[in-house]
Amino acid sequence: MSTSAPPANGPAIELEIGGMTCASCANRIEKKLNKLDGVEATVNYATEKAKVTIPDGYDPALLIAEVEKTGYTAALPKPKNTKVSASETEAGDEEDSELTSLRHRLIGSIVLTVPVIAMAMIPALQFTYWQWASLALTAPVIIWAAWPFHKAAWTNLKHGTATMDTLISMGTSVALLWSLYALFFGTAGTPGMTHPFELTIAPSDGAANIYLEVGAGVTMFILAGRYFEKRSKRQAGAALRALLELGAKEVSVLRNGAEVKVPTSELQVDDEFIVRPGEKIATDGVVVSGTSAVDASMLTGESVPVEVGEGDAVTGATVNAGGRLVVRATRVGSDTQLAQMAKLVEDAQTGKAEVQRLADRISGVFVPIVIVVAFVTLGAWLGAGFPVAAAFTAAVAVLVIACPCALGLATPTALLVGTGRGAQMGILIKGPEVLESTRKVDTVVLDKTGTVTTGKMTLVDVITESGVDRAELLRFAGALEDASEHPIAQAIAKGATQEVGQLPTPEDFANVEGKGVQGIVDGAAVVVGRESLLADWSQHLSTDIAQAKARAEREGKTVVAIGWDGRARGILIVADTVKPTSAEAIRELKEIGLTPVLLTGDNEAVARQIAAEVGIDEVIAEVLPKDKVEVVTRLQQEGKTVAMVGDGVNDAPALAQADLGLAMGTGTDVAIEASDITLVRGDLRAAVDAIRLSRKTLSTIKTNLFWAFAYNTAAIPVAALGMLNPMLAGAAMAFSSVFVVGNSLRLRGFKSVTQQ
Repeated sequence: MSTSAPPANGPAIELEIGGMTCASCANRIEKKLNKLDGVEATVNYATEKAKVTIPDGYDPALLIAEVEKTGYTAALPKPKNTKVSASETEAGDEEDSELTSLRHRLIGSIVLTVPVIAMAMIPALQFTYWQWASLALTAPVIIWAAWPFHKAAWTNLKHGTATMDTLISMGTSVALLWSLYALFFGTAGTPGMTHPFELTIAPSDGAANIYLEVGAGVTMFILAGRYFEKRSKRQAGAALRALLELGAKEVSVLRNGAEVKVPTSELQVDDEFIVRPGEKIATDGVVVSGTSAVDASMLTGESVPVEVGEGDAVTGATVNAGGRLVVRATRVGSDTQLAQMAKLVEDAQTGKAEVQRLADRISGVFVPIVIVVAFVTLGAWLGAGFPVAAAFTAAVAVLVIACPCALGLATPTALLVGTGRGAQMGILIKGPEVLESTRKVDTVVLDKTGTVTTGKMTLVDVITESGVDRAELLRFAGALEDASEHPIAQAIAKGATQEVGQLPTPEDFANVEGKGVQGIVDGAAVVVGRESLLADWSQHLSTDIAQAKARAEREGKTVVAIGWDGRARGILIVADTVKPTSAEAIRELKEIGLTPVLLTGDNEAVARQIAAEVGIDEVIAEVLPKDKVEVVTRLQQEGKTVAMVGDGVNDAPALAQADLGLAMGTGTDVAIEASDITLVRGDLRAAVDAIRLSRKTLSTIKTNLFWAFAYNTAAIPVAALGMLNPMLAGAAMAFSSVFVVGNSLRLRGFKSVTQQ
């Protein structure tokens, strides 16, 4: 950063960056932008975005021009609307054109390269003019399919840097150029020429050696790695799209006393709109008339529905689970809670630490050394008085053997096998950059509802007054509640059905707004609901039952009272229950060196009780949905590397902010998209398996990378001495590739903690 530039304190804007191939590209752009007066920039390779703070009145076009000077593309992001238009769809298709191009290049290179490698490695396939057929198949691969590498290498050269792209471009180009020389000016083009299967090593002028299979093979394998990496990166914006999809698309607005259906994007502040039972609330607002229960679980992750009435605030994208509501809009568009959550997810993704690919880290040192060794080899041979052709052959051999075929396989094969095994176990890993995070994680933050607990209301206890039959109480309560749409009523009805069987049909059923239900069941006048509803009928709970009710409510449980024929008969207790496997999962998380932390919006007493039940010592309770990301950030600032496990929309920003985000597959699409790993099973033990499998896969990738470089490094001195013939080079490359693939295949034997 320029030391003379004043700190930027103006607006922050985002740029979408194109053309980056590795983390060093992001670093180069970042340095370039930070040299501009008053500009502070952070470029994220994973999300392909730059977050830039600029002085007031600064023209963003200057930033775009600066990025383009560096050899990359930049553009201001298109505005986001809650309604996805056709033009936005086209923009999305345009954005994926790079991925489509990469896929076409990969498919083309596979089709053309496989025969070339087969002919070079199997003497029986070397027919009379096989070398010319190899040239015809290889040329499009090295010129067209490898074009992204050549383009990146040229950009790097203009800026005086070298990355893996440089080595790939040089190695494949030299392999093709030398093969052309050997075919047209040497003896390699002679009809009937073969590469005999022998490992003799002797200095030669290289005029009979062709390296076409090396150039084509390297291109194919590295393209495969790039394609899978690019595809995983394209998921970065999916969380935002999923968030916006949550909102209602149309709304019934009251205009001049009449209902008018309009798109939600046309809603204005102070508009009044109708929300019928089962419909999504279109935007943030205040209830003008009506009472209902609002199911906010898709947004908050909390399973208990919220009772609302006149004057109460409601949030857009939540579901009206009960009666008809008329709501006055208070916030629309980008001001709504849903839009603000989308912004939080975006900020968390953009601010996530860049993950430098392992291959690029090593290549930062390896590439320049190889290029220097090649030039030193050329100079040494010429200085020793050898022919120019022999000197050039030795230098070419250094570049060819140093262009690591196994390196192209190292990450994708381990990732392919590791993620394939994960998929069999219900674990979906999004990309290679995820794996590095798992190695350092020391703290795992667990959202309570839907993660440690089931996230569904369940009838957990029934307490009867003296002399009251439990089965009769359940029949009466279940019969009335079965006729109600309320989520708590449905939990009671389900519990009653499981215990007493078929329920009778009530007569004269009525919903008492905000209090409960009443009706006639088997000739008895039954009321079910709040204690105040029973009091209206002069039915009062005994002291013992009232104390049990207060105790249950202190524990965060929901209590429903029931009475009939003039007397209170008992209470039914409904709560979110702990998953049967959660305690075992917590023990296993501790065994692999992680400290579990329970995070919830519930009160401290409820959180402590759940934590004690499963064996968690650290609890952070009464956290508002929007503050969860702040909790994760605070833990990170304390020096902890944080994994977050959640399932609700409110967890999405925290999942994106965490060093490792794990979403329960039973949760919302938004949480799943914002996470790094998805746990399809909905079993917390899957989080243990995910971290263990990720660490094992990362360890395999590191071993693969070490051997991929070790083979090449060991062969460089042999090449420099002119003692490396094409067949030996091919055999060494094949062996290194077989080793890498074999090492990766060992991941297929990975076992879940439930199988051990």
